[in-house]
Amino acid sequence: MEKKFKRTTVTSALPYANGPVHIGHLAGVYVPADIYVRYLRLKKEDVLFIGGSDEHGVPITIRARKEGITPQDVVDRYHNLIKESFKNFGISFDVYSRTTSETHHKVASNFFRTLYDKGEFLEKSSEQYYDEEAKTFLADRYITGECPHCHAEGAYGDQCEKCGTSLSPTDLINPKSAISGSAPVMRETKHWYLPLDKHESWLRQWILEDHKEWRNNVYGQCKSWLDMGLQPRAVSRDLDWGIPVPVEGAEGKVLYVWFDAPIGYISNTKELLPDTWETWWKDPETRLVHFIGKDNIVFHCIVFPAMLKAEGSYILPDNVPSNEFLNLEGDKISTSRNWAVWLHEYLVDFPGKQDVLRYVLTANAPETKDNDFTWKDFQARNNNELVAVYGNFVNRALQLTQKYYDGVVPAAGELTDYDRETLDEFKDVKQKVEELLNAFKFRDAQKEAMNLARIGNKYIADSEPWKVIKTDPERVKTIINISLQLTANLAIAFEPFLPFSSERLRGMLNMATFEWEQLGRTDLLTPGHQLNKPDLLFDKIEDDAIEAQIQRLADIKKANEAAAYKANPIKSTIAFEDFEKLDIRVGTVLECCAVPKMKKLLQFKIADGLENRTIVSGIAQHYAPEQLVGKQVLFIANLAPRQFKNGLVSEGMILSAMNVDETLSVATVDRPVAPGSEVC
Repeated sequence: MEKKFKRTTVTSALPYANGPVHIGHLAGVYVPADIYVRYLRLKKEDVLFIGGSDEHGVPITIRARKEGITPQDVVDRYHNLIKESFKNFGISFDVYSRTTSETHHKVASNFFRTLYDKGEFLEKSSEQYYDEEAKTFLADRYITGECPHCHAEGAYGDQCEKCGTSLSPTDLINPKSAISGSAPVMRETKHWYLPLDKHESWLRQWILEDHKEWRNNVYGQCKSWLDMGLQPRAVSRDLDWGIPVPVEGAEGKVLYVWFDAPIGYISNTKELLPDTWETWWKDPETRLVHFIGKDNIVFHCIVFPAMLKAEGSYILPDNVPSNEFLNLEGDKISTSRNWAVWLHEYLVDFPGKQDVLRYVLTANAPETKDNDFTWKDFQARNNNELVAVYGNFVNRALQLTQKYYDGVVPAAGELTDYDRETLDEFKDVKQKVEELLNAFKFRDAQKEAMNLARIGNKYIADSEPWKVIKTDPERVKTIINISLQLTANLAIAFEPFLPFSSERLRGMLNMATFEWEQLGRTDLLTPGHQLNKPDLLFDKIEDDAIEAQIQRLADIKKANEAAAYKANPIKSTIAFEDFEKLDIRVGTVLECCAVPKMKKLLQFKIADGLENRTIVSGIAQHYAPEQLVGKQVLFIANLAPRQFKNGLVSEGMILSAMNVDETLSVATVDRPVAPGSEVC
């Protein structure tokens, strides 16, 4: 029998404050969490939604060093940007704080000290790389070298960015410190470890036996880790940015970010509710639910529960609904490559369309496997579903009420069999949507809500009140009444998913609030109730707006390819006298045409300041002839003539540069010069 809880604490993974948030974050964690919280609030359940920024760790120190600012400057910038982005998209946190807060430092420090005093940690010494010039131990990301797998230079101590292989610092060939550039040395250092192996037995029972209802991806990843056997995990590291380890003799050591970050859920709750926070974290009648991405499953299902259990007074998570990853146009979203749709930029290009993105991300939610966001699908779902189905039905119902009854809800008359069939179709919507939301199946739940709009669209189209009004005006009152009840139900059903649109729809219906318990009822709007002036709930997104987004991504991809391009090795050194033998000149293209039966060749007539000459060049796949007429190009003037099989003779060579994508770009001058000018 399922346990009943008095209240629910909902957390969402703390986004890392070294960059803005993108659609992958929304789809994976924050929209699903917000849908669930809004649903519980509509049901009048006691729920607390905890969020915040994760602000410690090496990547933040790296960014600060690159920009010549402090780590605090970095996190201040991105914490505020992230917080504002979430607010703009309706992510309805009860508190959104940060791990650099004074409250968090105290809570995390006390948490560590409690476990330390109980003897829950192991102390171990190990050898790690040390920078003798900078006089500091080096985190993995501060060590670079040659990848032992693909031999790319600049691989990090934890991963090679080029081939993607996970590494250890000792794997690198010729390691160097990213701080000073010197070769690091191995030096002994002491750290504290959480002995996860000690917790393996109860974790195995708690997860594999007691929580078989967890999503397959969560359950499967946990089982894999447990089957491999858990190992002690360091909870401290040598760094100067973070929460100091509160133990004598631990100078220069801070709490490892994976240890301090989840404690942020607790500290943020305490910041919001200083007197009652323990109710939300220690009362057995409180349900704890973590919303995370798949990269955080182990931390929230194994590591954090082990920390809570070791402390002894906290409840454990009841469910951890983790999503897989969202890709963008078939490629993995990447902050470092700028391959993302950033939330703050989206609102500049699509103002007022937060709900469109929420809808599309939920419809494509990566609940069971990685999924893909494409701009074409975004447009299609907006135009074909939100506009053509939901918006179309609502607009028809409200406009007809305005036209025939001055916006006053008419009383329904006698129902026909078709009316009863329609009402029967949506009477179970509440139960269906509830069952899906309770099972964290948000994609299917939204689909069920949209099905309500499809029912309404079909009903009003089949009933044709604009025709019936001429022959049976009383019948139209019933059609409009039922259509308006369906519309009011849509405002409730979509409230967790599309809060901005539902608020606007309630405004049009002149209804301040609805409650979840009212979903499925057919008396939500009483006869005589005055509606407000209707407006379009959604509008069409045109092709040019989508093409602009696709082009932006294409430009980013080109820039990334260029940045990743590694030039061929420089050829053998030549004497200056050898270079002087080349006569490179500027010529003006007078004529250019394709060479019959020679797909790669273009034939040029070049003005060279002496006599016009013919040059044949293999660039037909990169330029149309008309693009080159009139251009001033660089060419080698003193090459021996070359004869082709078709009898053509080429009197020189036009210089071109090969791009990273193997396209050619003809070498030109940046301002006009006389034909025949020498290149020197």
